Amino acid sequence: MIDRSLYLHIWHELAAEKTMIFCAGPRQVGKTTLAKTIADSFPNNLYFNWDIFDHRKTFTENPLFFESVNRHDSTRPLIILDEIHKYRRWKNYLKGIYDQFGADYLFLILGSGRLDTFRKGGDSLAGRYFLFNIWPLTVAELSSSRRVPKEFFKNPLDISTHRDRQNHEHFSSLSRISGFPEPFTSGKETFYRRWFKTYRQQLIREDIRNLTGIKNIDSAELLFSLIPSKVGSPLSVANCANDLHVSHTAVKNWLTIFESFFLVFKISPYSTKIARAITKEKKYYLFCFPEITDPAARLENMVALELFRAVNNWNDLGYGEFSLHYIRNKEKQEVDFLITRKRTPFLLVETKLNEEQPSPPLRKFQEALRVPAIQLIEKENICKLFKNNSLKILVSSACDWIASLP
Repeated sequence: MIDRSLYLHIWHELAAEKTMIFCAGPRQVGKTTLAKTIADSFPNNLYFNWDIFDHRKTFTENPLFFESVNRHDSTRPLIILDEIHKYRRWKNYLKGIYDQFGADYLFLILGSGRLDTFRKGGDSLAGRYFLFNIWPLTVAELSSSRRVPKEFFKNPLDISTHRDRQNHEHFSSLSRISGFPEPFTSGKETFYRRWFKTYRQQLIREDIRNLTGIKNIDSAELLFSLIPSKVGSPLSVANCANDLHVSHTAVKNWLTIFESFFLVFKISPYSTKIARAITKEKKYYLFCFPEITDPAARLENMVALELFRAVNNWNDLGYGEFSLHYIRNKEKQEVDFLITRKRTPFLLVETKLNEEQPSPPLRKFQEALRVPAIQLIEKENICKLFKNNSLKILVSSACDWIASLP
């Protein structure tokens, strides 16, 4: 079993302050396994899964079924509710049991749909829970080189001179077979291909069709098949609509659904202090990136997921208000990623396959924003520091630097 201590730590931090915790993430990412690991530390625990018919039947007969948990001592029980968001009135149900039983039970709510989409004004659950996300395995999670957050925030360009060969091996495996635990532990590309075919079919042709009522499921699936070739560039919804002969609205809706079901994630452009910056088109990345055939785009997607995981974890733990963006101007000069902190630029990150000299756009946008900058390359055993007037740019092997991300 893969150690998911990164997320166990987040659980312990949040559960110390709230008695209802939401855990959201892609299907088959390890939510249930993590929950059962957490349950092992509770003498009194109960696991419920809406997708299991007998569990659903028990719920229908008695929505307060968890009161019959078989106790081994007087400590507070942990009640795990998996995929409960598929119940039509799930929000009202959770509000009711939290208000009535929150002092007597801990509730862990799991979902492969985007539970966090319900954290909006007027939400009946507002203030009653904390949410954290669990993502596919990344180099940083698998690494023993992760830095302490406070140290990283102080100097994000710091990197250990000790290079762990295992980080390179993990990087290579993730590139070929993804960070989803089942194919990753198999170590086989043939297994990954069989797994992904079934995974995509389950998500699009079963979960998405059944829960959203999409009528033109063939075109929606075709849109998803086009995304790997578009990774690394701003996605034009209009061009996709023309290619598929569907409406602009349909493509926007399908992309939103893909995001809600954790097939893709998006980042928005950053325009403040950037002359002639584009402001509308989003960039989309895949959680399952071995489908990307272009090596440069696949590297960019891998780094995107590492940064996306880090930023989300920092926010979940309350380290600050972080977000991930990209920068591109109308002259098509671009830096792949910008992390902001409290809406202020914090770190620029560029990806290149093998270019050991900082890119001109990275130099230009660093001078405009006055923040640390790093260029990550696929080539191994590279660690160089360049001056950019009074600033510095680190050029590093991607797997060495991302292994240190908190």
